[in-house]
Amino acid sequence: MHATTREMTIPKEPPGRGLDVQRIRQDFPILRQKIHGKPLIYLDNAATSQKPQAVLDAIQHFYTTDCSNIHRGVHQLSERATAAYEEAREKVRRFLNAAEAREIIFVRGTTEAINLVAYTFGRERLRPGDEILITAMEHHSNIVPWQILCERGARLRVAPINDAGELLVDEFERLLTPRVKLVCVAHVSNALGTVNPVREIIRLSHRNGIPVLIDGAQAVPHMKVDVQELDCDFYAFSGHKIYGPTGIGVLYGKAELLESMPPFHGGGDMISSVTFEKTIYNVLPYKFEGGTPHIAGTLGLGAALDYVTGIGMDRIAEHEHSLLEYGTQTLSGIPGVRLIGTAREKAGVLSFVLDGIHPHDVGTILDQEGIAVRTGHHCAQPVMERFGIPATTRASLALYNTREEIDVLAAGIHKVKEMFA
Repeated sequence: MHATTREMTIPKEPPGRGLDVQRIRQDFPILRQKIHGKPLIYLDNAATSQKPQAVLDAIQHFYTTDCSNIHRGVHQLSERATAAYEEAREKVRRFLNAAEAREIIFVRGTTEAINLVAYTFGRERLRPGDEILITAMEHHSNIVPWQILCERGARLRVAPINDAGELLVDEFERLLTPRVKLVCVAHVSNALGTVNPVREIIRLSHRNGIPVLIDGAQAVPHMKVDVQELDCDFYAFSGHKIYGPTGIGVLYGKAELLESMPPFHGGGDMISSVTFEKTIYNVLPYKFEGGTPHIAGTLGLGAALDYVTGIGMDRIAEHEHSLLEYGTQTLSGIPGVRLIGTAREKAGVLSFVLDGIHPHDVGTILDQEGIAVRTGHHCAQPVMERFGIPATTRASLALYNTREEIDVLAAGIHKVKEMFA
């Protein structure tokens, strides 16, 4: 079965508004199981999403039909694997509307993408006294690499957020001093669901000549992203958040910036020639893709992008927004529940605390009801500190979730309350 045939098996939503969610759910084998005798209700999508059959088929097809290393062989398996791998890169380019395929770098995930920029672009350009500007809602992956970089003498500055979890844009702009050499912000907060005004952030930063990296891990599954329209300098995301495999992600970078950056990893395939005296590096994007890549994961990511594109990102966003509104109304009506993160612009995240009950206890009891949620600080401890809490319970939504599942979540919360009464 060739790649073009495999794509034809990916379900397409019929024209018109709205999603046939029950049909979509049939594409996800894992959703058919029961947990503790109850139907699985998976509401931990901000941590990782489930995989449609089309993605599973793409991975299996590679390992059973085309398994070979890429870029290095003249035999048929290698040539087929290489063609499929580069086709996946082109799918990512189209999905992000990047100008060129060479601006798409395959990495392990958002974390590695941010570290790549920190250890190449950051180390080359930052000097003692320079500043990196982030926001108070960042994931640890968009904090720690910059802290490590700042050990060389730069300084990390943090733009504050309000009680709703929204960026204070005036304060952000005030912090854009001539000392700032890089701005790094989340498109969507994983802990709060806040959708940052990234276009305004990029505009203000570029007005001051400052390049911008956007952490898009929580954005690409839920909305259209056009990197040329945004005019961001770097954009990072993880495949497993958008119904693809774990261990594969993407760094988009403007070609002129990527050209100016040194390699991140040294090894095979990122070189043009090697002698003991000197190495000449490969061209983009291969300069940053040393070693055998996660080929199967890349093909799975390509299939995942085909899947969501076939459904339509606008329709996915509309469905999830409807769920978010319903979930917000439903959970807000439960006495003792306090939502953390009430921004006017939000993606499908419902983080909450329940009076007098630790989130870990909430999550444990919900699990007995077959409900998978996330509890803890969500790799965003500064966010928890900002709101004066140790942790939250987080229900995060995806295209296969339903209002009925939110009703079961609400019933589960009532059961938690009864048990601790």
